[in-house]
Parts: sequence; structure tokens; C-alpha cells
Amino acid sequence: QVLLVESGGGLVQAGGSLRLSCAASGRTVSRYRMGWFRQAPGKEREFVAAISRSGVSTSYGDPVKGRFTISRDNAKNTVYLQMNSLKPEDTAVYYCAGDPIVGIDEMEARVGQLRDWGQGTQVTVSS
Repeated sequence: QVLLVESGGGLVQAGGSLRLSCAASGRTVSRYRMGWFRQAPGKEREFVAAISRSGVSTSYGDPVKGRFTISRDNAKNTVYLQMNSLKPEDTAVYYCAGDPIVGIDEMEARVGQLRDWGQGTQVTVSS
């Protein structure tokens, strides 16, 4: 099992940027495909982005394509989410998740089966 801890959330004005980090411990994160999800009050958890073990392949949810970038540094056991051109509708609690088996193209459909989750970090975008 991997312990995941998110950081970097906060309050930002629309059009601004934030970078979230997800630090992993317990096992080598390079064995895991990693993803970011978000959940706004009263809404379902939503897929944001995913990245392959090597970092070569990525996948994004439609609402964030072209604005968000997922990356990873396996030497630091950390996954990042660079968020640019933020909108008020991006306001949510952001979670990172990891799984050694589920592929990045399956993460959205198999969100309930992902093995490890962080506790979440709040992102609030003001208009």
C-alpha cells in the first residue's frame, strides 16, 4: 500500500495558477499509475488526469484539457498537477490516487476500484 499526501491547494483568482503535489511513501510510486480526481460539493467525484508509470503517457478529463498538466518525478516519489487558467468551476477538493494494475485509460471508469487515495486538498477559485 502507498500512503499519498496532497499539498498545494489554496485560494486563487480566476485565471490564476496552482501546482498540486502528491507525495507517496510506503512503496515505490514508480510501480503505480497515478491519477488526480476532484469532487465539488454535491457532485460526483470527477476524473481530472492520469499518468503512466514512466510518465510518457497521460490522459485528461475534457473540462481540463489544455489547461492542466500532470507530471511525475519518480526519483522524488511525487506526482504533480499544474493547473493554469483556473475557473470558478474548478473549485473542488482534489485527490490523488494510485493503482498498480488499473491503466490510465481505465481510471475514470474504475474510480471506485483504485487502490490508494490521498486525503485531498482544497482548491478554491474566486471569480
